[in-house]
Amino acid sequence: MKKLFGVIGDPISHSMSPAMHNDLFGFYGIDAAYLPFHVSKENLEAAVKGLKALEASGFNVTIPHKTDIMAYLDKIDPLAEAIGAVNTVKNENGFLTGYNTDGPGFVKGLETIDADLGSRSALIIGAGGASRAIFFSMAQAGISRIDLYNRTYDKAEELIRSCPFNVESKVLNRETAEKTLNEYQLVIQTTSIGMVPDTGSLPLSPENISQDAIVSDIIYNPLQTTFLKAASKRGAAIQNGIEMFVFQGALAFEKWTGIFPDTERMKTNVLRNLGG
Repeated sequence: MKKLFGVIGDPISHSMSPAMHNDLFGFYGIDAAYLPFHVSKENLEAAVKGLKALEASGFNVTIPHKTDIMAYLDKIDPLAEAIGAVNTVKNENGFLTGYNTDGPGFVKGLETIDADLGSRSALIIGAGGASRAIFFSMAQAGISRIDLYNRTYDKAEELIRSCPFNVESKVLNRETAEKTLNEYQLVIQTTSIGMVPDTGSLPLSPENISQDAIVSDIIYNPLQTTFLKAASKRGAAIQNGIEMFVFQGALAFEKWTGIFPDTERMKTNVLRNLGG
């Protein structure tokens, strides 16, 4: 019998996950289909029950359900529990387990540039949900120093306090972050600043970025933000949000099938769908 997978969210029509995963099922000869499901907030519980009744083998969860979904699962992976968000669910005989592959996917994407991330100190710009997943996953991966810059100081402080892993961290104001930017070998931009249509905006001045740094911006529309362009001009290695999207999907696919898929194939597929 054909296996069912999917993604739930609101909105959902923009999702590139169906094209990415259905291509992988065909490539690996797996009899399965991956479908998008538009699920409003008030229908989330019913949707989870429906997917379980349909014996869906697994599904992804996107905005705005990544936190609320946790109430309807049987088990939550410790990292996802700490982050407070689930983006991947695996169904084993009606028992639903939730995982967060966003943060680990981001780390795996960075490792395509440098496999020894633990030797680098990091600055994360932003303190929202994506920042939290990335911060906790980087700390779990052994990056010893991760500082935060966020416009709301208290939110960044709370994020640091709630991290369950040992990591040296402090919150910076904008002036200090800009002045000391050259001290960081990893600079990670996690806010929506610079996304279409406001592509000219910068989260902070990039003037002091080190030429030895890796600079990542999790935005992929545009494929290269103004912040990444400025970092590249200074000689830094740059990465947009496609790797994070691809590797979170690869990790989800592995949890469902036991196969870690061809991420270059996935990236090519995503770029084709983006028209880039």
